[in-house]
Amino acid sequence: MQNQSRGDRLSWGDTVFLHLEREGMPLNVASVCTFDGRISFKAFMRFVESKLPLLPRYLKRVVAAPFNIGLPSWEFDPDFKLKNHVHELALEVGTESELKALAGKLFSRIMDRQHPLWDLTLVHGLQGNRTGLIARLHHCLADGIAGVGIMNVLLDASPEVPPLPRKRFRIQVPPPRDPLGVLLGGVVDSYADFVQRILSALADLSSMAERAVTTSGNLPSDEVSKLLPEITAFTQRLRFNVVYRGPQKFAWADIPLADVKAIRHTFGASVNDVILALVTATIRRYSELHGDHVKGRLFRMMVPVNLRGSDNPNELGNRISLVPVTIPLDIRNPGQLLAAVHQRTEFLKSIHAPELVSLAGGLIGMFPTALQAAAGPVASKLPVTPFNMVCTNVPGPQYPLYLLGHKMLRWYPYVPVGGEMPLNCAVLSYDGTLYFGFSGDVHVAPDLQRLESLLKSSFRDLQEAAGIPPARKKKPARVEPGINGRDVSISEKARAAVQRPVDPVPAESNSKTVPTQEERILTQLTA
Repeated sequence: MQNQSRGDRLSWGDTVFLHLEREGMPLNVASVCTFDGRISFKAFMRFVESKLPLLPRYLKRVVAAPFNIGLPSWEFDPDFKLKNHVHELALEVGTESELKALAGKLFSRIMDRQHPLWDLTLVHGLQGNRTGLIARLHHCLADGIAGVGIMNVLLDASPEVPPLPRKRFRIQVPPPRDPLGVLLGGVVDSYADFVQRILSALADLSSMAERAVTTSGNLPSDEVSKLLPEITAFTQRLRFNVVYRGPQKFAWADIPLADVKAIRHTFGASVNDVILALVTATIRRYSELHGDHVKGRLFRMMVPVNLRGSDNPNELGNRISLVPVTIPLDIRNPGQLLAAVHQRTEFLKSIHAPELVSLAGGLIGMFPTALQAAAGPVASKLPVTPFNMVCTNVPGPQYPLYLLGHKMLRWYPYVPVGGEMPLNCAVLSYDGTLYFGFSGDVHVAPDLQRLESLLKSSFRDLQEAAGIPPARKKKPARVEPGINGRDVSISEKARAAVQRPVDPVPAESNSKTVPTQEERILTQLTA
């Protein structure tokens, strides 16, 4: 009797995301991408099929432990069919608004747990001779960091169309395992996981205590007395902090990463500080637009922090902690707002807030799985507001990616909404641009698209405060037939013909060096 390895079981963190989901409130991470030219659906199906050997987890479904004793496990789907996960749709008019509406509908749907929890939807008919791609992954399968790593596997760093294998991919499904063995294995693994988490918690407490002794003397007493009450205070509800009902809407905006880095250097902050300041100013404008008073109000964001080590940056699952960043909502001066954000994020680092939250989450995960499964859907309906909204920032590749030779033009991220956080924001950097995705309940934020212009206004204020002139609007490049039947803009041809001098890149920025295919294959995904 062969027992299942612990590597095939969900972690406690992945299991929490699985149990918090309820009908009408899916917990998926997702993105909306656009590519130049028209992508053949038949070729796309074959391409995705050729990548499946690199993503074996995509062939597995989640199976609950018998009687919910122990953690769920990943098991190969005996009825796996690619057509259940790869779809094709066409827009009627082809506008950005129509694509956003389609994305909102897809993001509102629960995935079928009888099959692997992911899907890809190829969208035809976009104006400007473009193709869209909407990708969804259940949060128990990957967080935002892992989701970007997976997209790096699905896409290519070269415009050359990769050769597709002639043979069809065949999945070898292992025979069903003995139910008694599954039950016993679940009990043993759950007990081992419980003991391991207690030992890890004790080690974390000891380590944090040592670091607290060395750093506590460096914290000014006035700073501690001012900022600590902000962190410990109850979250003040804003107009959108009501229990999520659904369905959802999706909106997006983008700004140049170079300007964000210039602002960051001018004020001595970080890129993430600039992002948090932009979101705070945007929410202030949105609140005031609806007649709400912001004087004396605090705005608390839940900011995910990556806990992956440098040795395994693209591992699947959820390896994040959650940091509560609390900002006064009534600071109108852009420079002062950014300084306030920077002060608070540095303070949170000094008191090791990510480690503390991760430790607390680990203790919550010690509750029996059966109790989590029963309490999860109920907890998502409770009138509790731990944060006003989620704001997640995921670094993406700073070089262009391609799908079957078609360049990815834009990449808008999505973070799920739920509980009393029915309005959230995800940010992703790709090829020199920061992409913002706003997800919201249609009942709470029917005018969600207003956040797009409000974010732009907040960005212009920061540019002006930093002395950065606003960028001139570029005329759209004329499109003409390109090589291999792929439409290419004249500007792309010019870049291919003449190598432009490259501006110096700040040390902290991501390199634009294009990795080889061997370097980009995520060997750690062979679970």
